[in-house]
Amino acid sequence: MPQQTTPVVFDTEVIQYQSNIPSPFIWPDDEKPGSDLPDLQAPAIDLNGFLSGDPSIVAESIHAVDESCKKHGFFLIVNHGVDPELAAKAHDYFDVFFGMKLSEKQRAQRKVGASWGYTSSFTGRFNSKLPWKETLSVRYSSESQCSTIVEDYFVNVLGEDFREMGTFYQEYSEVVNKVGNVVLELLGLSLGVGREYFKEFYKGNEAILRWNYYPFCQKPDLTLGTGPHRDPTSVTILHQDQVGGLEVFVDEKWHTVTPVPGSFVINVGDTFMALCNGIYKSCKHRAVVNNKTARKSLAFFIVPHKDRVVSAPASLISADSPRLYPDFTWPTLLEFTQKKRRADLSTIDAFVDWIKQEGGEKNKGQGN
Repeated sequence: MPQQTTPVVFDTEVIQYQSNIPSPFIWPDDEKPGSDLPDLQAPAIDLNGFLSGDPSIVAESIHAVDESCKKHGFFLIVNHGVDPELAAKAHDYFDVFFGMKLSEKQRAQRKVGASWGYTSSFTGRFNSKLPWKETLSVRYSSESQCSTIVEDYFVNVLGEDFREMGTFYQEYSEVVNKVGNVVLELLGLSLGVGREYFKEFYKGNEAILRWNYYPFCQKPDLTLGTGPHRDPTSVTILHQDQVGGLEVFVDEKWHTVTPVPGSFVINVGDTFMALCNGIYKSCKHRAVVNNKTARKSLAFFIVPHKDRVVSAPASLISADSPRLYPDFTWPTLLEFTQKKRRADLSTIDAFVDWIKQEGGEKNKGQGN
């Protein structure tokens, strides 16, 4: 009789105190966390200064974003207009959900192939290189008919007791989405397509609001909070606490990102990289954990409306810069990451190959 293997359970009340790390959470030696890493010197863009219209501040902001996005796709924003109390409360509410027992959190368990809901380290989907974290993901839409979509999720899935929490995160999403529109203006100017181009493209946009909770780990040198990857989405607006753990891959080595109080992290994802014809790089990043303190981060992943076709503007395509990516829609890429390939450093390349293969199969079937 073959020996039955017991599925690993990621219960933070238990696992963060275990000295023996279960093997699915132990990463290969060449991917384990490093030590004495250099600190990434990322530009901090003064968003209020940019909006003031001061020519020198605008020019400086455009130059800094252009330089960093061509190199690694990562920068910070400060003076962004988000009330510090709102940001602080967004983290306080973490403990309401993630402090519950595992069985209670599993009421929001993400279904197979779905993008929304609770996951305890993806234990049901993968069996190796598991991340040392829990997540909760909720869909947001900027369309007027979806004005309570976040609140409705909390009430429908977790119950009436969570309405206040849902109402708060609905408000948080609206505020951060407005910040995202300003970032899109900045990206449009830095790419030379105009202030309104990407704002117009992302009109009626959706987003994934994701809570990341990284419990402490007795042997943090063996595992990763999140493995090396690029976000498949467009633009990520991340608010993190002051614990630290985010790392970015630049110049063939990992760099730490020291948290800057009052800032948001901005990074380019695969969809935006395709939209700008690869001029700006999708940020390679990961998260490490520690043996003392849990880390919390709240990510807002901006994506286009489901019907928008991601296609680079003609002005970003030339003989010297030929078109790199075929047309696609966000839902197609999302389905690919949920059903065909785990999001990693090569997701967009694998997706492009899959699109070409699918197109070839269709043509064969039509006798072309």
